Amino acid sequence: MDAAAPVAGRPGPSLRRAAAQLIFPPASRFGVSGVASEEGPSVRIERALLSVDDKSGLPGLARALAALQIELWATGGTRRALLDGQVAVRPAEELTGIGSWFEGRIKTLHPGLLGGILAPRSDAGRRELRERGLLAFDLVVVNFYPFERHLVEHPDARDREEFIDIGGVTLARAAAKNHGSVTVVTEPAEYPALIDELRARAGQVSAATRRRLAVRAFERCTEYDAAIARGLGLAAGSPDGFPEEVVFRREPLRLRYGENPHQRAATYATVSPPGAGLRPSPFAVVKGDALSYTNLLDLDTALATVAEFAEPAAAVVKHATPCGVATGATLAEALANAVATDPVARYGCAIAVNRPFGASEPPALKGIFVDLLAAPEFDPSALEPLGHRPKLKLVRVPPPARQPVSWEAKSALGRLLLQEADRRDLVPGELKLVTRAVATEAERDALEFAWKVVRHAKSNAIVLADGHRTVGLGSGQPTRVKAVEIACEVAGARARGSVLASDAFFPFADGLDVAASAGVRAVLQPGGSLRDPEVIARADAAGIAMYFTGWRVFRH
Repeated sequence: MDAAAPVAGRPGPSLRRAAAQLIFPPASRFGVSGVASEEGPSVRIERALLSVDDKSGLPGLARALAALQIELWATGGTRRALLDGQVAVRPAEELTGIGSWFEGRIKTLHPGLLGGILAPRSDAGRRELRERGLLAFDLVVVNFYPFERHLVEHPDARDREEFIDIGGVTLARAAAKNHGSVTVVTEPAEYPALIDELRARAGQVSAATRRRLAVRAFERCTEYDAAIARGLGLAAGSPDGFPEEVVFRREPLRLRYGENPHQRAATYATVSPPGAGLRPSPFAVVKGDALSYTNLLDLDTALATVAEFAEPAAAVVKHATPCGVATGATLAEALANAVATDPVARYGCAIAVNRPFGASEPPALKGIFVDLLAAPEFDPSALEPLGHRPKLKLVRVPPPARQPVSWEAKSALGRLLLQEADRRDLVPGELKLVTRAVATEAERDALEFAWKVVRHAKSNAIVLADGHRTVGLGSGQPTRVKAVEIACEVAGARARGSVLASDAFFPFADGLDVAASAGVRAVLQPGGSLRDPEVIARADAAGIAMYFTGWRVFRH
């Protein structure tokens, strides 16, 4: 077939040539290769191709483009969605001469579209476009079949291959390759900024924006391919359940600084696993300065701690370790008991609660310097008194989930360390009594509360509890006896009659001796030390009830 001859349903060569001549700027605006550099000129958007699976924000984008006199073309499902929204758009089939082949597997893989995206904006490129009767596109809006979401929603599905996008990824790569002349958008979140720039620049897009969006498009293709490889690998079976590759991408959140003000810091979120695309930030700063690196560490510990409890709970955290935790019949009661644990350590603390923060809670914080306060919601009646604290940061987060992730990461020696998150719970009958003394029902209940807290404190970690409130914590010490000494010192007279939970075994009996001298009545620890018999004998001599769990809860 003559390349210039009209095809049924396709515009004739005169229309295509006229359109091509209108949209291409003079060759002198470009470099020798015909591609604009990062510092190059803005490019006017005359024609856009839209082909998206995620229709979020699509009608608004299309209306904004149409208002700027931009000609719109779209593939089948995208065009139907736009027509339903009363947006005029031309079908991409006019340029390809085909509709949907092989149950939709082939729709956009055609020179009628790819040629108009990849053609260089040079004299030779414009001449070849005219000769082949092609239209040029200078904006491509595309996103992919939701392969990642399909994995999450249907982890046992056998039809994973059917959710692998080929055409969309090809369009994105082609447009990104030619970003000197073509703008590519792969995420609905980018629509508002694109619209703003087009309006401000009379329909033009800067070279810097085109390059940034092209980089993001290549990143998205990389993420998508990695998710596919991982998904197919999981279908084949993974020996240990860990992915071969984990993809992180920088979030728009800007941190004030790192651990110290002279250190820069940034946050990165997992793209996959487990979700599709970059997940939105789980929190919002309601009041106060931007968060810092240490704020996020404290917030993570505080939220994980209150997530242990179904009843109203509050956790006071300093340097990423709890220094006061309590539950109560009301949130006000829990908060008051949590902040009462350690009046010294709580200075400049972070606090998280697992209930909306209302008018009854602010009095519990009177006279206490709190750096950050996190809650699922803040009642307007509580915001007024909290607003008088100029340095307080208020963070709204969803009610913390008991199992937000199945794995967690740290860095060491320039490497990413990945481990399964510690989500193991005590189960009935797991506590093994190893002493003659037996804990009362109330003491056993307090021991289980203390165990839920000690797993979030830094090793070596000791928690003293009275009912469902902590009275003393010692953590992050190189020796366990020192951690017991600190916990008992913090508790003072409150140690008498309390219970103790230890995140790991007592290597010597000295820690047990300190606890006995302070008046501790019951102990819960993993056991497993070579000196267990000696430790048990000291507990028997002191009349302390002691239980072993058989497993530890270190947190470094």
